[in-house]
Order: sequence, then C-alpha cells, then structure tokens
Amino acid sequence: MKPIFRGGRPRRLFLLLTLLALLLIVADLNWPRMKEGRAWLSLVVTPLQWVVDIPARVADSLSGVVVDRASLVRENEALKSEALVLERKVQQMAALTAENIRLRELLAADARLDPETRMVELIGVNPDPFQHQVILNQGIEDGVFVGQPVLDAGGVMGQVVNLSHYTSRVMLITDARSAVPVEVNRNGFRGIALGKGVLGELELEHIPDTADIRQGDLLVTSGLGGRFPRGYPVARVTEVVRDPGRPFKLIKAEPTARLDRSRYLLLVEYRSELSRVLAEPPHE
Repeated sequence: MKPIFRGGRPRRLFLLLTLLALLLIVADLNWPRMKEGRAWLSLVVTPLQWVVDIPARVADSLSGVVVDRASLVRENEALKSEALVLERKVQQMAALTAENIRLRELLAADARLDPETRMVELIGVNPDPFQHQVILNQGIEDGVFVGQPVLDAGGVMGQVVNLSHYTSRVMLITDARSAVPVEVNRNGFRGIALGKGVLGELELEHIPDTADIRQGDLLVTSGLGGRFPRGYPVARVTEVVRDPGRPFKLIKAEPTARLDRSRYLLLVEYRSELSRVLAEPPHE
C-alpha cells in the first residue's frame, strides 16, 4: 500500500493546514468579528450561487415552452374551478371579518392587523443532509433580519437564521433544530411542532393521552414564542400514536408548505417585542 503523503514536505503542509483549520474554529467560537468575516465571504460566494442557479432557470424556461396546449387547457379549467371556490370562501371571509370587527368594537379591543409580506426567490439548497436549509436572493441590504418568518402558498416554511449582504439562509421547519409553537385550529389545543430531520414530517411529543387531537386536524401557528404571527398553517395531523403503557401520545404531522418544490416564497414583515430583543446586539 502506498502512503498518502510521500516525504516530509507534504506531511508538514498537511499539519499546517490542520492547525490553521483548528485556529479558525476556535476564532469562530470566541471572536465576534468572525461573523462579519463570514458575511463578507458569503458576499464573495454570492455570484457563484447565482451561476449555479442558471441551469435551473434555463430548465424552467424550457419546460414552459414545451408544455402542450392540451395540458394548458386542462390547467386553465382547473384554475377557473379553484378561482370559483376561492371566491366563495372570500365572500364568507368578508362576512366573518365584518362580524369580527363588530365584536371587537363591542369589546373595545384593538383589531389585529395582518403583517405585510414581500416575495423572494429561492436560489440554493444546503447540500448537508443533516441541515434542512435554503438560500434566498435577499439579505441585509434588502432589510431581511434574523428570525424573520418565511412562507409559501401552503403555509410556514421556516425562519431566517443567517444573513449576508445580498443573500439569507432559512432553516426549514423540518430541521432537527426547529421548534414551532402551534395550536389545533379546531379546538385551540397548544403544542410544539418539532422537526425530526425528515423533510415531510413533524412531531408533537408529550401530548396528554386525553388531548382532543384527531387525524386530519390542521395545526396553525399559536403566536407564542415571538417568532411567528398567529394563524398561519404549519402542518396537518397524519397519525396519532397511542401507547397504552404511557400517559402521553405521539402526534405525527405533514407540513402544509411544499418544502421541496416551492421556488417563490414570502418574507413576513413581522417582528415581535421578543424577536426585537433577540435581534439586538449585546451591549459591551
């Protein structure tokens, strides 16, 4: 078997590079200015991310050209039907909104305003299988902030966890480090939806066996924790696992957002008092 490093010079170079890597790790953990350095490195890498995304853009353009007329007609008919259904729901929502306003006036309560949103584009995916993260085409220069909620047409995607000047990194709700406070839309029961590192699965643990949660229930953000505004869809319950020997049951749910397919997303302009405190740099 041939040695990997021949002679003393490659071995010394290997040791030097290993020592340099260790020094960078220590500096990253203990020197606050390393975050600024990472932001500048991300700025250098941004053009490469755009270049890597070019094939996907070209493929999207070509797929739109080769779609035949019959599929377009079918899609048009389906969209018309969906538009009629949504129109009916909007009419119902208008009536409910008016009733809600009247009730709030009777209770002398302030109306809860929906936060504004703006559209962004997904330009990259973290290749690490242990980290469910995506990269967006807006960053510090566009007013994006750490902790900002991210949605797609189906529901909550995740939140911004890292920023550079022109891009931002979003941790998806299925990441093993993610925890989203939710409530059952049917009855208001609250829990925490935990990511398990599986793209299409969330779990609610330590739920009392007497809790009224059923398969098919919609889980929405509860507004607790200060990260996500209340009322956005998160997941739908797919399985209720009961263990006769334990006082708790396990709830499995599937995210309503299309985590692996959505390309255009929404950033929610929502920053609670807690998120403002967490976003402020520590005073020296």
